[in-house]
Amino acid sequence: MAITPDSLMTLEAYSKYRKANKTQIISHRRLRSVRLGEHINLQFEDEQTVRYQIQEMLRIEKIFEEEGIRSEIEAYAPLVPDGSNWKATVLIEYPDPHERKRELARLIGVEDRLFVEVEGHARVYAIADEDLDRENAEKTSAVHFARFEFTPAAREAVRAGAAVRLGCDHRNYPAHVNIPPETLASLAGDLAPR
Repeated sequence: MAITPDSLMTLEAYSKYRKANKTQIISHRRLRSVRLGEHINLQFEDEQTVRYQIQEMLRIEKIFEEEGIRSEIEAYAPLVPDGSNWKATVLIEYPDPHERKRELARLIGVEDRLFVEVEGHARVYAIADEDLDRENAEKTSAVHFARFEFTPAAREAVRAGAAVRLGCDHRNYPAHVNIPPETLASLAGDLAPR
């Protein structure tokens, strides 16, 4: 379902919904989250997570006028996968500020070295930060947005239950992990049949 101003809840309705459904919202986000090594977390987005993010921003900023609501939709709606891809918010997490500063300098370009590998298919590297550049000569950002675009054959393989690995081959952050079956089942739902 497309996210439009009319499809969003009012601030009052969302406040009630949020209280009643917080556990389900958190568990859905957790289901679609994959840790890659100790310091990178990919939050795979879908219509539900993006809708929740927009509602949260409207609540926090107390936005209720249509222009502001449209602005939030325009900012976040591109994160909803469109049937041929997965989209993720990439969080580089170092709690200590000094370590974070040092590591973000060592990890320049890490967002372009993230990949998804569907069993029997070539690696699909992330297309990162299509909205704006999030790094400079000194450091990368702690937050990136990534899109993994699949061939029709790879999409079919995921939908048919193929194993999928998430990885990074950046020289300062080599890591890979098999996407857990329950997360993969949720992510497979983002891919449309051919």
